[in-house]
Amino acid sequence: MGGYISRKARVLGKILGPSTILGESFVGEGTIIDQQVYIGYPRRSKLLSNPGGIEELDALSSGSKIGSRCVIRSQAIIYEEVEIGDGVEMGHGVMIREGSKIGSNTRIGSFTQLDGAVIIGSNVNIQSRVYLPHLTVVEDDAFIGPCAIITNDRYPVSKRLSGVRIGRGAVIGAGAILLAGIRISEGVVVAAGAVVTKDVPANKVVAGIPARIKMDRKEYDEKKRTYEGGS
Repeated sequence: MGGYISRKARVLGKILGPSTILGESFVGEGTIIDQQVYIGYPRRSKLLSNPGGIEELDALSSGSKIGSRCVIRSQAIIYEEVEIGDGVEMGHGVMIREGSKIGSNTRIGSFTQLDGAVIIGSNVNIQSRVYLPHLTVVEDDAFIGPCAIITNDRYPVSKRLSGVRIGRGAVIGAGAILLAGIRISEGVVVAAGAVVTKDVPANKVVAGIPARIKMDRKEYDEKKRTYEGGS
């Protein structure tokens, strides 16, 4: 598989192997692009115009912007009109759809999907195989455990989509499911495997199916400190 770098693209970082960078994409200084990465992939409506080859795809793409000191590992696909801040690190096979924005120093695990216009803050830690659909918002300093699933349609398949908002410093456990339209407030902890069906107030810990409040964040943090101390 040979690489292709658009003449319109500006790449200040390092490309480790064959990759494709389309349109007026920008890659900042110190950023590492692994092999078989696709940046600036055109949105669906443009693909349906039946382009004839890579040059036509390049002409259709609006490009994307990737900041400085990022690490984009192999087989990542970043669509056009994506904005990625400085110091972002991605695992293998990450997909980011058009219109998404990712803040600085955020980490995104392997095979995670941002499947639509998704807004991610700074210093967010998203583990592997997380699904974040269109209209999802994740605020600064949040953590999302592996295989968590966020939804955006309460009555599939409907014409009305409603995004989930995850507040600053929230913790979403592995395999948790968040139903469309809910708000996870600042400092909330969602236990592993929980199914959250309604809004959760700030600094509460919820668990179960459906999820219910079990304790305050302060008690959770005390339990965490005890656990870390080996007591």
